[in-house]
Amino acid sequence: MKIVLAYSGGLDTSVILKWLKENYKAEIIAFAADVGQGEELKGLKKKALATGASKIYIDDLQAEFAKDFIFPMMRANAIYEGQYFLGTSIARPLIAKRMVEIARKEGAVAIAHGATGKGNDQVRFELAAAALAPDLQVIAPWRIEAYRNLFPGRAEMIAYCAKHRINVQASAKKPYSMDRNLLHISYEAGILEDPWLDAFAPKNKDMFRLSVAPEDAPDRPGYVELEFKRGDCVAVDGRKLSPLDVMRKLNAVAGKHGVGRVDMVENRFVGMKSRGVYETPGGTVLQFAHRQMESLTMDRDTMHLRDGLIPRYAEMVYNGFWFAPERRALQALIDNTQKHVTGTVRVKLFKGGLYVAGRKSRLSLYNPQIATMDADPTKAYNQDDATGFIRLNALRLKVAAKVHGKA
Repeated sequence: MKIVLAYSGGLDTSVILKWLKENYKAEIIAFAADVGQGEELKGLKKKALATGASKIYIDDLQAEFAKDFIFPMMRANAIYEGQYFLGTSIARPLIAKRMVEIARKEGAVAIAHGATGKGNDQVRFELAAAALAPDLQVIAPWRIEAYRNLFPGRAEMIAYCAKHRINVQASAKKPYSMDRNLLHISYEAGILEDPWLDAFAPKNKDMFRLSVAPEDAPDRPGYVELEFKRGDCVAVDGRKLSPLDVMRKLNAVAGKHGVGRVDMVENRFVGMKSRGVYETPGGTVLQFAHRQMESLTMDRDTMHLRDGLIPRYAEMVYNGFWFAPERRALQALIDNTQKHVTGTVRVKLFKGGLYVAGRKSRLSLYNPQIATMDADPTKAYNQDDATGFIRLNALRLKVAAKVHGKA
């Protein structure tokens, strides 16, 4: 029996790797996706093999992550509950997709993950696997009572690693957990479980990796120009860039100015509320600029139709339905709305704030001659027409007022 395990090299997945091998008498193939977590991948191959994996895949998926996952989501302006840029959520379907591909290649009958039984990630991994490979078994140790009984806390896990000579640098619970990728870093649990705690207080500065505190940002504003083509950013400051390089560039520029920090209490798909702190510097700028470009180039009713679907789209991503038919159908509609979203937006960055500093497009629907308060030389709009327009729209209000009374 072969099992493909989503492996990070941390305490949890190190224990799971060994436990799976012992309890399932299986060959364990470890898989680590490089989605932009940086130094966390160092030494992973040696550690996985020493822990008992027969082999390990460490795949750089950053370019695919940016092009096929982050950018389509940005075309939708998707933000969950008005604040969360879905950084962790959007990475999970990509990781699951690659796990399935490895399982097929290696002839594995199951995939496994170390996601907790209380969180969203278990749902995201498994819904993606169900859509892509319904025949594969999914093993989630944290939902197996025997596993939880064996490891009720970190002390037991550390002791297990010591017994099996698994090298893990874990002695005490961290004050919070962290998940990093190209789009963001999320922080949760530990000290952050108290929603009254000020995550942005000076004493917590060391927690953040992608952005400086707004009060420590430069005293002079920075400017960045984003060029869009059919809803995708294709250049920054006049330089053509791939989606991956767009994200890297914007992360650096926005992080320098303290942009992209969010502290929120969100509603998990499994039913509970959780508190999360997020850094999304590049994504925040990209979404803001994209919205500005749309304001210039997108038809009003098309925009309003799409805007009404943003919460639904964001829920699909958050809840793990990336590969569901309804998300694919909605993506097709959204991508069609983007065919004229082309042009350039200039953004001002200052002390954690974002401000539009200009927008232009050869496909702009804004006509200053029509919008002017002065006489319209095009005669496209006759102000006399507004009288009938208002009268017709007021009719139902007048009728209701007469029937129900002015009060």
